[in-house]
Order: sequence, then structure tokens, then C-alpha cells
Amino acid sequence: MRRPMHSEEKHNLYYQAIIQIRPESDEIIDFVQKALAEDKKVFVSMVKKVKTGVDLYVSSNQFALGLVRKFKKRFKGGIVKTSRLLYSRNRETSKDVYRVTVLLKKEQEAI
Repeated sequence: MRRPMHSEEKHNLYYQAIIQIRPESDEIIDFVQKALAEDKKVFVSMVKKVKTGVDLYVSSNQFALGLVRKFKKRFKGGIVKTSRLLYSRNRETSKDVYRVTVLLKKEQEAI
């Protein structure tokens, strides 16, 4: 995973979206890494391993929502859930700023 470049406006823990991968799947992680490699503006600020999978904190809401569309095409029958949380209000434009959470879950095979 790429680390952010140092800039004045975004510190190294900055994130706009959380991509949750449940359960941890190498196939889905590779899919996300390829998408990250294609978009040079987006970086992963943090990776958290949780009991049920992996959380990736990324720097772009648009990237996370675009990833949902790509995921649905690639993994037919996969489960996708999105939610957004009001984070703050932009002082200059007076628009609401949201943080997005995206759940990517591959369909489980029947036993």
C-alpha cells in the first residue's frame, strides 16, 4: 500500500473513506490494490486488521464509491453496503463534508 506524500494540506492520517473487506480475502485485497495503483492521487493512510477482516482508510470518497461500481462488475453476487457519516462543514463553501464507509464482501460458497 502506498503512503501519502507529504503536503501541507493532508497529514499522514488523513482519510475520507473506509473500505471494509469482510472476511479477509486475498482476491479482494489484490483487486483494491490494483485500483489504488491506477489512481495516483489516492493514498492509503492506515490499514487496520480487525477480527472479521481488514479496514483500509483512503484519502478519497470518490475513489471508494467508484470502487463499489468496479466491485459489482467483477464480483457478481458480492455484497456491497455503503454508508456516510456527516463529519463537518466546509468553512469556505458551507457544504457538508461526509466520510464514507464501504463494505466489500464476496459471496460465500455453499458447503
